[in-house]
Formats: sequence, C-alpha cells, structure tokens
Amino acid sequence: MSIQAQFPEPIIPSENEIELARASSRILSALIQKKTKSVNIYLDTGKHYDSVTLPLSAFKLLISILTQMAEGNAVTLIPVHAELTTQEAADLLNVSRPYFIRLLEEKKIPFRKVGTRRRILFQDLMEYKQKIDAVRRKVLDDLTKEAQELDMGY
Repeated sequence: MSIQAQFPEPIIPSENEIELARASSRILSALIQKKTKSVNIYLDTGKHYDSVTLPLSAFKLLISILTQMAEGNAVTLIPVHAELTTQEAADLLNVSRPYFIRLLEEKKIPFRKVGTRRRILFQDLMEYKQKIDAVRRKVLDDLTKEAQELDMGY
C-alpha cells in the first residue's frame, strides 16, 4: 500500500485559505500560552453550533498546520510510526531511489525487510533528515563567516 493510499493527499492552500490560516494561527497561538491539558473550541457553521474539547497536543498541531498553510505550504499528516517504501522515502527526501537505497546499504538510515522489500519508519527518516539539515546549516554558516572575513560582500 502506498503512502498516498494510507494518507490523504497534501492540501495546497488557496490564497483565501492562506489569509484565513494566517489570521487563525495568530489568534490561536496567543491562546496557547495558558497552562492547560485541553482546549474547548466552540464551532459555528452558520446553521449549527457545537463545542469540542481537544487535547492540548492536538491544539498545538492544529496551530502548526495553520502556520504552515499561512506560509502557503502544502500540508499532510503522516503518523510517526508509518512505514514507507524506498520510493516514498526517497520522494520525501527529494533524492533518487538508487541514491536512497545506497544510504540504506551504508546503514545511514535504519530499515527492515518485509520479504524482499525494504521498509523505513517515517520517524527514522525524519531523524536522518534533521541530522543532514544540521550539517548543511553548519557548513553554510561556516561559508558565510569565511565570506564575511574575506569581505566578499556578505
């Protein structure tokens, strides 16, 4: 089963949705400062009124989703314990499948085999991505610092 079959397609916000998400995320972010374990939300659909109680963690996730939408980013949810195929994982890292398989064979990312197929935990993939992103940021910081020391206009 592909990741697309397991999870909904990414939601690409329209201009109107970006504006609504921007306003909503600002208002909701201001409320998160309170120490509480849950949040009550009152809903008004125009014809129906209701309320729902959300765990604080779900409320924070909602704010994160709105913040990403406010920046115009596509949004999707993938459970941390989801298992991905090599192609799905390569797509998420934006690398080729052969390159990704080489990373697996070099034991840079943990995986397990199901028959002859490799499966990668989404959480393991994101940990690898965070590590390489941190290394890239450090290299860029070092290059910027060197360029400034050499007065190259940065």
